[in-house]
Amino acid sequence: MIKLQHLLSALLLFSCLPLLAQEDLSMSQAIAKGLANNYQIQIAEKSIEQAQIQDDWAVAGKYPVINFNVASNNSYRNTDNPASFLIRQDAITTIFTPSLDLNWTIFNGHRVKLTKQQLSEQVKLNEANLQIAVEGSVQQIILTYYAALIQAEQLEVLDEVLKVSRDRIGYQKIRQEFGQAGTFELLQSQDAYLNDSISYMNQQNAYQNALRDLKLAMGVDDLNTNFRLTDILIDDAPDYELASLQQRMLANNRNLQLLFVNRELANLGTKIQESTLKPSLSLRSGLTYDVNYTTGSQTFRSFAPGQAPTSDEIPKVAARTLTGFANLTGTYTLFDGGARKRNIEAAQINEMMTQLDIQDLKRQLNAQLENTYATYNTQKDLVKVADQLVENASQNLNIAEERFRGGLINSFDYRAIQLNFINANQAKLNAIFNLKTTETALTQLIGGLTR
Repeated sequence: MIKLQHLLSALLLFSCLPLLAQEDLSMSQAIAKGLANNYQIQIAEKSIEQAQIQDDWAVAGKYPVINFNVASNNSYRNTDNPASFLIRQDAITTIFTPSLDLNWTIFNGHRVKLTKQQLSEQVKLNEANLQIAVEGSVQQIILTYYAALIQAEQLEVLDEVLKVSRDRIGYQKIRQEFGQAGTFELLQSQDAYLNDSISYMNQQNAYQNALRDLKLAMGVDDLNTNFRLTDILIDDAPDYELASLQQRMLANNRNLQLLFVNRELANLGTKIQESTLKPSLSLRSGLTYDVNYTTGSQTFRSFAPGQAPTSDEIPKVAARTLTGFANLTGTYTLFDGGARKRNIEAAQINEMMTQLDIQDLKRQLNAQLENTYATYNTQKDLVKVADQLVENASQNLNIAEERFRGGLINSFDYRAIQLNFINANQAKLNAIFNLKTTETALTQLIGGLTR
């Protein structure tokens, strides 16, 4: 059997381990660390940056496109025709052609303007996704921070109970020396101390697990870093009015705002499809400069009797040609088998679907808000009841301590009252955690977790 002295030493070492290299951590600091380390938030920020780069009139097609082209055409020609005046020709031709061409869509049914609006809405869509990612991260950090605080408070309760159990052993030993208690009473005190020690060590492990969950929510990779939570767990909560909460929810709920952006994008998509029914006008102009250079030799037939054919070099002269043009083209589609009409109808249906999504989400949010609001008010009352139970259990434990020392109650009754004190504190801490969880959910519904 493990000696109590050894157990006491083990408990002392076990309780001191978390104190090594601790760093103070408030909830605001935890949120700041979590937001800085969250990869999904970083991805969402990059998506916004990408959308902002694309949100430009050039991408929408407002400006003309000017191309500079260079072409080099080379050919070799060898001609041998005894019946011709030009008996033989051996020539290499090089044509060098630099050119500029401009293409500009002057009008296409306002699609350029609509596309630019679409690109701007895409930025808003990515910003809404970022807010949702931030909101989710903040909510997770808040809940894990509260969970760790609850475990820390419960650890303090068990530490207090453990000290009382340790004092009971010393008290029973003194009584045994004076013949007022036997081995049975001492064993009962030792059993209580051993059971409280087990509970304390299990709670210490639960507290460390809660801290690890908090580190995970914060994105802290260094598992050796220990934190000391500096925020105080308070059981009070503000009062809310349901009508005010509903108004704030409809104005600020992040998921609802995301659907509003989707609806605007769908509306722009319909307008873009409708623009295909209108004519388009485009301008195409260009400038071409040709340089034609030929080298080689040629042989001519002589018409004088008895005179041999004459040969000479092709004159090394470059022929240059400058050509420019500017053309306007108007286009109006008379028939396409109804493809444009079907595209418009499909876009309109998509727009109606986004509106239905908004109405459906509003219905769900209103129901969720009413349920969360009712649960929140109930849990506020439960915390008050649990607080009163703890106060009663604490007073009852103090009275039982006096009566136990006075011999008015036995160790079994005292232990039952002690366990009731532990359970009352656990119930209170659970009630506070449930209240904080519901309060966080309520704040998330009205868009209050992010600014």
